[in-house]
Amino acid sequence: MSRYLLRRTLETIPVIIGVSILVFALLHLIPGDPIIALLGDRAPSPETLAAIREQYGFDRPLPEQYLSWVSDLLRGDLGRAVRGNVPIADELRTKFPATIELSLMAIFMATVIGVPVGIFSAVRRNSLFDTFSMFGALFGVSIPIFVLGLLLIFFVGVELDLLPFIDRLDNDIKRNLQTITGLHTVDALITGNWEAFGNAISHLILPGITLMTIPLAIIARITRSAMLEVLNQDYIRTARAKGLREATVIRFHALRNALLPVVTIIGLQLGGLLSGAVLTETIYSWPGIGKWLFDSIQARDYPIVQAVTLLIALIYVFVNLAVDILYSVIDPRIRTA
Repeated sequence: MSRYLLRRTLETIPVIIGVSILVFALLHLIPGDPIIALLGDRAPSPETLAAIREQYGFDRPLPEQYLSWVSDLLRGDLGRAVRGNVPIADELRTKFPATIELSLMAIFMATVIGVPVGIFSAVRRNSLFDTFSMFGALFGVSIPIFVLGLLLIFFVGVELDLLPFIDRLDNDIKRNLQTITGLHTVDALITGNWEAFGNAISHLILPGITLMTIPLAIIARITRSAMLEVLNQDYIRTARAKGLREATVIRFHALRNALLPVVTIIGLQLGGLLSGAVLTETIYSWPGIGKWLFDSIQARDYPIVQAVTLLIALIYVFVNLAVDILYSVIDPRIRTA
């Protein structure tokens, strides 16, 4: 197991290097000058433009810029934003936990609901439950996120006034919450602030439901397909012929062998959610990295775009590594192959 872990970890190093080169190179091919965007409508003199380019290192050759950028990254320095000249690392420390908290909430709800629904749909194939659940999955994939989000805000947040739909916490509670991890629910639990914990959960429900619809639908359909394939195998018929209870056959024989594609899709969906949900974060004024990245692209703020894009790529790399490790736990034959 340790050898397999070491090998898979070492295999990610060239991937990370390649991703960093691609991120750096592709962003410099984007049309537009970030310095012009910074100065706006003002007409700077050539001397001013040259001085600002030198300050941000845009006047150096691209290979030199890349090596300098990587050197700074290894020291934990993500650079400074073109607009505002603030450290990107400080901004990231405040925005990324918001995306993590929302993403974990969404994938938790999607998994807890989607996996049982997929299992029961496969066991009760062509039943009324199977028909309605797969119709619901199709509806979840089809409805645009911004439409669902606005409908939830209008009916649940405005008309019924049941749940909040702006920001992560109420302002008076936010002032009394001690920040430790940046995850409001975790910080509230650590400090024993139950009022803040309940308030943070209530703020997570509507954006979490909006964000979970597509992962929920995909997880339910993949689970159903994987279970149907496994339930038709000879060893399942043998287990039933031996007189094992149906629940035992489903839980210990069918489900474990159907988990590999389900784990894969959960990992990929989590990677996508952690990359920042631009529409959901915008609709609910959620201060995460998705909206931050979108605003930075519009402003041609290259340092922010580079840092966040690299972060998103690293998330996918490490999520896939975690999925591979889970593979070896679920099916030991993988690490011995």
